[in-house]
Amino acid sequence: MKPGKIIIIGASSGMGRKMAELYAGMGNKVGITGRRDFMLREVQQQFPENIFTECFDVTQNENISRLESLENKLGGLDILIISAGTGEPGKELKWEWDKQMIDTNVYAFAEIANWAFNFFTRQDHGHLVTISSVAAERGMGWAPAYSASKSFQTRYFEGLSVKAYRMKKNIDITCIEPGFVKTRMAMGNKLFWVVPVEKAAKQIIHAIEKKKRKAYISKRWRMVAAAMRIAPYSLYKKFV
Repeated sequence: MKPGKIIIIGASSGMGRKMAELYAGMGNKVGITGRRDFMLREVQQQFPENIFTECFDVTQNENISRLESLENKLGGLDILIISAGTGEPGKELKWEWDKQMIDTNVYAFAEIANWAFNFFTRQDHGHLVTISSVAAERGMGWAPAYSASKSFQTRYFEGLSVKAYRMKKNIDITCIEPGFVKTRMAMGNKLFWVVPVEKAAKQIIHAIEKKKRKAYISKRWRMVAAAMRIAPYSLYKKFV
């Protein structure tokens, strides 16, 4: 892969952080964002010549100015990866949880994706990536707002892919739908096929290099997604 200029939204921990480390180790210039400055600095200290930071919360109306600042630090932009997201499973339906998920996974996500698509449109090249979820396939009883917000991300990116094609723009769109990955968000006692963070990050980078429109992490989760789509509601509701 030719070294490029990459922004990763939500890279202070988890898959976003590991992707930043891997990309920087390959010689890329990588701009990373997150809410916790000390964690961003930890990544930067590993690769002081390749990592650039902007510390901000995507729900606080700073996205565009901070993205423009980070793009200026990099001296351009080839790939933007939206890895920021939140999910809060529970038996109760709490509005504060739902609002946080919607603010992060829908409003902030769409603002960032819109900015990146228009940026790439102006320069007539670029690659836009989002980390959605297999949960996008159907509504989840343990976290209705999470599955709905991830469905929004998946459908939004499908629409962007169609738009880029119709506009005849050299913009690649990749939607990643992981299953369970060993991060803070993977909570519960009934988890299966849990993918280590480094393995997930490497598979995501591979999917980006191959310019896949959609990829599951790991690949076996494609079977789960297909089963979720075709399962009758009478059966599906007993498991989610």
